[in-house]
Amino acid sequence: MKTKSNNSDRFVIIMAGGRGERFWPISREKTPKQLITLLGKTSFLQQAVERVLPVVPLKNIFIITNAVQAPEVRRQLPKLPKDNVVAEPVGRDTCAAVTLGAALVGARSTTGVMAVLPADHVIPEDKKFQQVLSDCFDLASRGRAIVTIGIKPTEPATGYGYIQTGEPLPPPQGVKAYKTTFFRAERFVEKPNLDKALEYVNSGHYRWNAGMFIWSFVTVTEGLQKHQPEMFEACQRWFAVAKNQAKLDKVLAKEYPAIKKVSIDYALMEHAQNVVCADGAFEWDDLGAWPALARQLSL
Repeated sequence: MKTKSNNSDRFVIIMAGGRGERFWPISREKTPKQLITLLGKTSFLQQAVERVLPVVPLKNIFIITNAVQAPEVRRQLPKLPKDNVVAEPVGRDTCAAVTLGAALVGARSTTGVMAVLPADHVIPEDKKFQQVLSDCFDLASRGRAIVTIGIKPTEPATGYGYIQTGEPLPPPQGVKAYKTTFFRAERFVEKPNLDKALEYVNSGHYRWNAGMFIWSFVTVTEGLQKHQPEMFEACQRWFAVAKNQAKLDKVLAKEYPAIKKVSIDYALMEHAQNVVCADGAFEWDDLGAWPALARQLSL
């Protein structure tokens, strides 16, 4: 897929603040799983950046990490602008990180569209993923849709959340049909027991929630304003200083410890009525712990 000229308004936020506890003793707090090389010749974080480069320019990629890991992130990504690595003073779950990401994007382009992606997923089929991501960017840029990428279950996994999908959606008026199928997202379901997971898989109407979200700056801030007003106010304050790293660091150090600790799923996705689920028709694995790594090594 060639990089298109209109990609300058596309941004990617890569969440890379995990502590790596489930891959102990190989991963430590300073070098958690996203920063170590387990599969291939580069770290999961480096692979995550490489994977999105055909879709988004390097200068529009931000890494949200923590103070302990920031030096290693910068070392691993020497071509990334230094200010694009932003350290959270303390971990406050994914809603705070998304809010910070929105402030960073909005300060550069209020018409920007942003993808929020994890740093530690295994996606061997780059081109298929890039096609889905590109279609998601296009759809999210055309209206007020919150887009999430759902993975078709290959087993009744109990370690993932699920998304119940409705009917396939037609493309927006005047737009050529996407290669990706989009569904209305009916509801988000917590990690189920085995019987429920089996029911979900057999129905064909559920996707794994992979924690990948695409939305415009306007859409996500409107969602925060409606469902998480305190986060929205924080976003406005961070937006005002986001272009100055020293000022941003100072404001974050002061405000972040008091920010509510809540996931973006609870805070926004489960309340929003404008969620669309893209069919993630590509190979995917979430390297949650050693069994997942063993599964990948045996392929």
